[in-house]
Amino acid sequence: MQHLAASTMAIPGLQFLNHLQANAAEVRRNQKACILLWMSGGPPTIDIWDLKPDSKNGGEFKPISTAGDLQISEHMPQTAKVMNNLSVVRSMSTREADHNRGRYYMHTSYIPNPTVVHPTFGSVVSYELGAKRKELEIPSFVSIGGPSMGPGFMGMMHSPFQVDSNGDIRNAAMKDLSEARFGQRTAMLDAIETDFIRSDRGQLPKDHQDVYKKAMSLFTSKQMQAFKVNEEKPETIQMYCGTGANAGGGRMGMGARNPFGMGCLMARRLVEAGVPFVEVDLGGWDLHAQVFNTLKNQRLPVLDQAIAGLTTDLEQRGMLKDTTIVWMGEFTRTPRINQDTGRDHWATSWSVMVGGGGLRGGVAVGETDKDGTSCVSQAYLPGDIWATVTHALGIPLDTVHTSKNGRPMKIANGGTAIKELIG
Repeated sequence: MQHLAASTMAIPGLQFLNHLQANAAEVRRNQKACILLWMSGGPPTIDIWDLKPDSKNGGEFKPISTAGDLQISEHMPQTAKVMNNLSVVRSMSTREADHNRGRYYMHTSYIPNPTVVHPTFGSVVSYELGAKRKELEIPSFVSIGGPSMGPGFMGMMHSPFQVDSNGDIRNAAMKDLSEARFGQRTAMLDAIETDFIRSDRGQLPKDHQDVYKKAMSLFTSKQMQAFKVNEEKPETIQMYCGTGANAGGGRMGMGARNPFGMGCLMARRLVEAGVPFVEVDLGGWDLHAQVFNTLKNQRLPVLDQAIAGLTTDLEQRGMLKDTTIVWMGEFTRTPRINQDTGRDHWATSWSVMVGGGGLRGGVAVGETDKDGTSCVSQAYLPGDIWATVTHALGIPLDTVHTSKNGRPMKIANGGTAIKELIG
């Protein structure tokens, strides 16, 4: 669905807000969701969630106390205030320190295999929850600010619908067409695809036609207003983005409308509209050099404000108990600091943050040694994280999907929900 062409009719923002208010209670009562904050490049969790101030690997940052029963980086002060709602799994050990393989593993719970393409977890949620939400007219899996992984054997209908942080749809180029001309093009394409399907060329043409028809329904859907994040009140935008120079600029790396903060705000709007899975991308974590300056002046101020804003906003709206937040990258950085004051690839011992969704907040699960080089408690895999989210979303953990070649695939690769988080 990354190539959908879509537009929307002019709908007053007040009308959309009234529509949301009328349905908000029902959405909060019945609809679970997950927001994945994806840190592309591999963030150094030893400098964010699991500091080692007494080790030579500890670096420049100090830990601070939080509203929960754990400490985090001094450069995450706003997040520290909401850590009673968030927890950190500190003993991840995946041993996939290649960007592409690690990205695949963390998104799907499966190590790459040449015989099958596994679906990213957003596609699994789209299949399990989105397809059952008949009132949902917009896509049930949205990726903001960057591409996610693909739907694998789930099919094109469960692909990520990619937009930028302003809500602009990738490759949308039809908004200037007249209604009559648009109708002619739609009818012509429908006829071509119908003939192609009748030529018995497999499932892919049918999937493509279904996706295209779904895209066409977006043209008149009021729910498309959820993408118009720039219409939010200035104080709400400030909650997610802070104040400062232009987006991404200035010493603190924040601005009134920085892309990641706006992406997190859009994620809340989409969940509020009924979307069950949203992924928001923040890249720039491949820090082989100048790790501390980059974190302090660029990445962490943006991350800190956005996580705190998202958590606070969801809680104030009564949505946090039904919305699970997951923060992760494809791996982390080495405990050892290299000669360029950077950290290299490391997947042996690291952290993932999970919160909301009715899960226990304010705790650290698992432990690494004094230098951060190994796990000294139970180690966790991606499947354990996604099994925990599966539990929070109310999807049965014994769910099994079938690949195109007939192989049974356990949800979250048969991972085990983390008992310290689910109670």
